[in-house]
Amino acid sequence: MSISESPSSPTAVTIEPTENTRSTSIRSTFKAQSAIESLSSIITNVPDSSNPAFSLLHDPEIASQLSSLLRQQDAGAGNDNLCRWLYDTFQSTEPQLQLVVLRYLPILAGIYHSRVTLRKPLAGFEAVLLALYAHETTSRSGQSVTMNVPDLSHPSIYHESKTTVKSSDETDLNIVVISPILEPHGTVRSTKRERIVGVALELYYSKISQLPVASKIDFCEFCEAWAGDREDTVNNNGNKNGESLERERRRIPLSWELVQPILKILGHCLLGPDQAQQKNRQLFDAASSACNSL
Repeated sequence: MSISESPSSPTAVTIEPTENTRSTSIRSTFKAQSAIESLSSIITNVPDSSNPAFSLLHDPEIASQLSSLLRQQDAGAGNDNLCRWLYDTFQSTEPQLQLVVLRYLPILAGIYHSRVTLRKPLAGFEAVLLALYAHETTSRSGQSVTMNVPDLSHPSIYHESKTTVKSSDETDLNIVVISPILEPHGTVRSTKRERIVGVALELYYSKISQLPVASKIDFCEFCEAWAGDREDTVNNNGNKNGESLERERRRIPLSWELVQPILKILGHCLLGPDQAQQKNRQLFDAASSACNSL
């Protein structure tokens, strides 16, 4: 650390990067560059960038190409190169690259849930979801996520209690389980599917402030599709039209394992910090529509 002074300004402190910081930055840049080079064999156009990790997360051209690939009819199979890239990128343990994978979780989870009932092979999608689930399992160290809810029979600075308590200096806490203990899973079984996807969405929510608005809009649109139409469109013959049938096919049972993280994410989309005004309005409208459908 060095201190520099000038006659016209107060003392300024400059913190010089340490050797470890430089080494970490070089490794991060190298991993991001390797990831973007690997991606160049999957998509047709990868723009040059001096900050490859930022480009992978925010570049609209890359996002458009990856989104299109994930939505293809044959996407998600065991030999899907994009799913392999997403899996390897997340396993790099580089936080900025892991954000890139989370950025596409809404599309991946949305397509996966809409197709899994069709008995299509989706081992590629499942490998990515299991990687996210395993990461969250390890980070929790086998512990459940809990919170303490105070016993309101005891007075506090916010309220008075009408109930007489024996000892006013003791406050009983009720422990509420937000997310149960995670068991390791090597495959996605039908009975554990919602739990695995739900945990992946919890991880998405924990990083949501760092993710692009477009990813959150994708999530809101899939939530609306999962919930289904509030009013089905019927043609003159009394039959549902093609669009309505497609949405009905994508409708899924929403268990509590899915609903809990969904509500958290939609709450952020509705009430979260301001972003670019136009995009923020698009996000708010998408989240409002998803809430109405739910």
